[in-house]
Amino acid sequence: MPQTALTIDELAARAGVTVRTVRFYSARGLLPPPDIGPRRVGRYGSAHLSRLALIEELQHQGLTLAAIERYLQQLPADISAHDLAIHRALVASWLPEGSQEIDRERLERRAGRPLDDADLDRLAAMNVLERTDDPDAFRVDPGILHLGVRLLDVPFPVETVLAAREVMLEHARAAAHELGRIFLDEVGEPDRPERMRSLSAQMQPLVVQALVTAFQRSLKEELRAWPVPSPKPDPEQNPQRSP
Repeated sequence: MPQTALTIDELAARAGVTVRTVRFYSARGLLPPPDIGPRRVGRYGSAHLSRLALIEELQHQGLTLAAIERYLQQLPADISAHDLAIHRALVASWLPEGSQEIDRERLERRAGRPLDDADLDRLAAMNVLERTDDPDAFRVDPGILHLGVRLLDVPFPVETVLAAREVMLEHARAAAHELGRIFLDEVGEPDRPERMRSLSAQMQPLVVQALVTAFQRSLKEELRAWPVPSPKPDPEQNPQRSP
């Protein structure tokens, strides 16, 4: 079933929450109402899934439900799933990466699709999941699971995906190192640890937003610079005359 036509049970399974939680968030206005399909069955889309992921991230940041409500009220009513994903990136915590162990049935529910052995190998190669001694149990990084699942449909070999990932990680590390050096120069030695934590909390959303915006603009410029192949002539419109 496509991601844009999920029942409430499928939405809850994909988001890793209970149906009761979805209904609670809907009642509080944290989720927009679903589209009503045949038999008055509500259908949820990718924007609902992205909003649930954003709510989860805000909770990890320690925000109360009232604070989350205020945050979401500031967002445009017609915000897209893509923009919601960017908002999640802007508030994502700099806590250490975590993983959870789940069985294959729960993994496929979270992924929203069956996963064959080739899919599992590809996800493992991308460090989205790690196999265990139990062939039906996996350690999964829930924060990047949906991204990994979407990459399964990209028509690139896994080596290309891994090469792209390494390029992004390399430049992200370099940017983080240089930004850290700049910030350290502005922090006094006596209270450096405390001031660095405070500065990190203040600068985190601004830095991430700046990086996302810069990358989007750079990628657009790069795509515009790509050569556009000339259209092939139509032999029916330009028939070759016999000499």
